[in-house]
Amino acid sequence: MMTNLFSVFDPSTGMMSLNWMSTIMGMMMLPMMFWIMPSRFTKTNLLLMKTLMNELKMLMNKNSKGNLLMFNSMFMFILYNNMMGLFPYIFTSSSHLTFTLTMALPMWLSLMIFGWLMKTNKMFYHLIPIGTPPILMPFMVCIETTSNLIRPGSLAVRLTANMIAGHLLMTLLGNMTLNSSKTIIMMILLVQMTLMMFEMAVSIIQSYVFTVLSTLYSSEI
Repeated sequence: MMTNLFSVFDPSTGMMSLNWMSTIMGMMMLPMMFWIMPSRFTKTNLLLMKTLMNELKMLMNKNSKGNLLMFNSMFMFILYNNMMGLFPYIFTSSSHLTFTLTMALPMWLSLMIFGWLMKTNKMFYHLIPIGTPPILMPFMVCIETTSNLIRPGSLAVRLTANMIAGHLLMTLLGNMTLNSSKTIIMMILLVQMTLMMFEMAVSIIQSYVFTVLSTLYSSEI
C-alpha cells in the first residue's frame, strides 16, 4: 500500500519517462517578446515581479543588489513548478529532492566560496554573535558552523516536504472514494476543493519563503 501511495512522487516510471518535462513546461509561457500586445498574464507576471523586487530590495545589502534578478527568477521558476504540480497527471518537480537540492546547494556553495575567499574576516565575525561570553565562544563556533552547513538541506527539505504533504493528503482522500457512498464522495470532493485552495496558497508561500531565506543568506556576506 505504501509503495503504491508514494509511487505518485517517483519520477522514474520507465526508460522514456517524461515526468521531468513538467519542469520546463512553465518556461514556455514566460517569453513575452513575441507578443505585440501584452496580455493579462504578462501584466500579472510583471506586477508580481515588480512587487517581489521591492520586497527583496529591503532585505539585501547594498553590495548584494546584483543578486536581485537571480532571486527573482528563482522565485518565478519555483512558483511555476509548484503550480504545474496542481494539474492532474503532471509530476510535481518541486516535491523531489533532486529538484530542490539542485537549486539550494550550488547557490549556498557559491555564496560560501565567495564569502570565505573575498570577505574572510566578515565570515569569521558571523561565527561568534556580539556579546557572547568568552567561555561560550568555542561552543558558539560549533553551533554556528553546524547551522550554516545545514542551510541548503533545510531549504531543500522544507520545500519538498510542504509540496508532498498536500499532494499526499489529496491522494489518500482520493483513494477513499473507491468504495464509498455518494454522500461520502460529495463530502470528500468538498474537502479536496478546499485542500486545492490551500495548495495554491502553499505553492506561493513556499516559493516566497525559499527566495526570502536565500536572500537573507546572501545578505550576510
